[in-house]
Amino acid sequence: MTRHESKGSTASYAAGAALAALLAGFGIIADEVNEGGTMRIDQAVLLALRVPGDPTDPIGPAWLEEAARDITALGSFSVLAILITVVVIHLFLINRTRTAWFLMVSVIGGTIMSSVLKSLFDRPRPDLTGVARVFTTSFPSGHATISAVVYLTLGALLMEMAETRGQKILYLGSAILLTVIVGLSRVYLGVHYPTDVAAGWLIGASWALVCAMVAHLVRTRIAAKAQVTTGG
Repeated sequence: MTRHESKGSTASYAAGAALAALLAGFGIIADEVNEGGTMRIDQAVLLALRVPGDPTDPIGPAWLEEAARDITALGSFSVLAILITVVVIHLFLINRTRTAWFLMVSVIGGTIMSSVLKSLFDRPRPDLTGVARVFTTSFPSGHATISAVVYLTLGALLMEMAETRGQKILYLGSAILLTVIVGLSRVYLGVHYPTDVAAGWLIGASWALVCAMVAHLVRTRIAAKAQVTTGG
């Protein structure tokens, strides 16, 4: 086995271990939520973020609540749909057709997964939602799930095109930051329990990682075929 192959195998094992850990974490939270074991801490965290005596009002100044509304919109279907549409069109225009299709399938698949999980668990929303309108059930958080899928997948794609380590850190760090703050905004606004968001992060990251692993496998096979064809 060459050094390159050994490095690739190590990365594959690491990705597999990370995927197993993410799915295990989601499974633990989902099991506890089903049994009602998280409700006390969920309620305690939500109430700690509300003005005493007025559970519909988040703590902090008015500008903080407005900022949370702006941040939570970064995980909305409308904003993410616009973002993905622009990126996909750009990829088609620069003749990166496979990447464009990969991105579309990843996001659509993640969205379907989120909807199916919400239907399966059918958890009611917190009863202190007075600052934002909601239309779906609570577990897992759709904003947290789809944000993880979209931003982490885009971060992975940008890392692939990055020329320096600093750029890779910037892209991945930005993707993680966006995913985290969108999820936190959902808890702050009182439209999701903390466990909804944590589960959304875990399952969304799992999906993004699966898609990245599949994309890497496809690229590796295409490169191997090209090498055989050229006699390299």
